[in-house]
Amino acid sequence: MFICLCNGIPEESIRQAVREGAHTLEDLSARLGVATGCGGCALLAEEIIDEVRAEMAAAQRRAA
Repeated sequence: MFICLCNGIPEESIRQAVREGAHTLEDLSARLGVATGCGGCALLAEEIIDEVRAEMAAAQRRAA
């Protein structure tokens, strides 16, 4: 599913960028161009950031 329609950025690209260290909307904007057009995707992109970071934290807890 495309999250940022202006720049054609799919959800999986956002998820991968977060896993690689992009932990803020500003990071995603710099890395992928998310929310640099109309900005309508900003809220959803932030939700994805939070979701992926929570998944990463849970995985770390399970591994510990």
